Amino acid sequence: MIWGLKTVAFFDIWTVEHLLSGISIGSFSIYFNKKMIKNEFKIDTDKGYYFDMILVLLIAYIWETAEHYLETGLAGESVEYWFQGVEFWANRFISDPLITVFGYLISKYYPITVIPARIISLLWLLIHIFIFPHSMYLHDIF
Repeated sequence: MIWGLKTVAFFDIWTVEHLLSGISIGSFSIYFNKKMIKNEFKIDTDKGYYFDMILVLLIAYIWETAEHYLETGLAGESVEYWFQGVEFWANRFISDPLITVFGYLISKYYPITVIPARIISLLWLLIHIFIFPHSMYLHDIF
């Protein structure tokens, strides 16, 4: 399935959050790599996106790993319930990191989107974590 619950679909409602966080993480990656890699290590980072992409993908896969353990109940039953099941493998390993990289590309070519993306991302997380009963609530009502 292309769109639906995270346990069976390639994309789910949290794809929106992955895009927004990709914009934010991408901006951080660009800043960090220009500051640290170029200035401290004297490596020319203008010739490619390699360092930016590596950092974005590293952060994306670290989150996906942590999320997997939270979904399986490592942090308790209430957290496991909130996550509403273990994510479909293609969602976890392909689409979520891909959308995060797409967010990075948006931040690279349209830096004006970074601040709005961070604000919307923060609101998204606050509403979904503290107001909605679980992570798949929007899929349940639509």
